Amino acid sequence: MKSRFQWFLLLALMVFLSGCVHVISKDLRIKSDPSLTLSQVRQNPDTFKGKLVVWGGEIIETVAQKDATTQIEVYQRPLGWRGEPGETYPSEGRFLVLYDKYLDPYLFRNGKKITVAGEIIGEKIKPLGEMDYRYPILSSKQIYLWPEYYYYSYPYYYYDPWWGYPYWGWGIGFRYDYFPRHYHHHRR
Repeated sequence: MKSRFQWFLLLALMVFLSGCVHVISKDLRIKSDPSLTLSQVRQNPDTFKGKLVVWGGEIIETVAQKDATTQIEVYQRPLGWRGEPGETYPSEGRFLVLYDKYLDPYLFRNGKKITVAGEIIGEKIKPLGEMDYRYPILSSKQIYLWPEYYYYSYPYYYYDPWWGYPYWGWGIGFRYDYFPRHYHHHRR
């Protein structure tokens, strides 16, 4: 009986710890330069070409291109310890991510959180409102699309035998929209 309990505790600990790891692979995080900020790179992206960074934020737009690649425009947010973009921290701007295969714009839709490890390959100037905006471009090595959480309330009925009368109440729950997805770029 004691050994079953120990196995259960070990299994529970493994499940708990697996949810506490960073979403970008250790190899890419070691190779990346955590000191490079989006603000620095936006000043002159060509001086940082070839550097690997891990950035994240909220997707603004995903465009499937004619050559079967995908371009994602991201509103940058600082990353937490697991690599999840924060929601309340100020942004340093926007950047573009190029992925060498098709990604469905429905899955990568506006407002979804994303974390990207990628190599800086240059810049693209695009109109943003009435001004021209300088976007640093990352060639993605790994993308993590964060699941959405939905909070909802639901009515429930409860009968309390002690007090002898029923009552209605409201509960609060949450759920994921889907399982999180990793997208890796492997050079051939």
